[in-house]
Amino acid sequence: MATHLQGSLFDQTDELRLGSLDGIHRTRLAHGAWIDVLPGWLGGADALFERLAADVPWRAERRTMYDQVVDVPRLLRFYGAGDALPHPVLDEAREALSAHYAGELGEPFTTAGLCYYRDGRDSVAWHGDRIGRGSRQDTMVAILSVGAPRDLLLRPARGGGETIRRPLGHGDLIVMGGSCQRTWEHAVPKTTRATGPRISVQFRPHGVR
Repeated sequence: MATHLQGSLFDQTDELRLGSLDGIHRTRLAHGAWIDVLPGWLGGADALFERLAADVPWRAERRTMYDQVVDVPRLLRFYGAGDALPHPVLDEAREALSAHYAGELGEPFTTAGLCYYRDGRDSVAWHGDRIGRGSRQDTMVAILSVGAPRDLLLRPARGGGETIRRPLGHGDLIVMGGSCQRTWEHAVPKTTRATGPRISVQFRPHGVR
């Protein structure tokens, strides 16, 4: 699959390596939600982007929306518990996240969902990961982004409030925790600005979608 990625000026190595999670920064949100952000957690992220873009068997899906069947505006791949992930560094990332959050989460991250945003026309609408246990329990979703940065937006699910914007790409990590999936929504909006492709890897515990 053809891609055109402008590499990060701050990550000029092809050596894939995870940094320490000790420097991750937490922002507490309303209603018991929080986000942890760590820019550049994965070194060599642009090289990983190229491998995933070429090697993952991406799927183009169609869904029913407003009585019409429409194309999902991104490519997808899901890896369940026990499935082999498409690159060893993703196994390392999942294990590192499970170890770091073991005390708070109380269980490991087990699944990995990949989204491929090919350009600014690809997007994901406002939503929370509320299929399964996320609709009734506090949980965590960790997202590792490789490729060109795209804005992740967060807003309260009810009652209005300020929208939070976090540009994520080139190995950046965000973890949404606490009540975030129940009480907040997140989205990756379309953009008319020139932007390169991005892949996000979402690590979730069992039963959270």
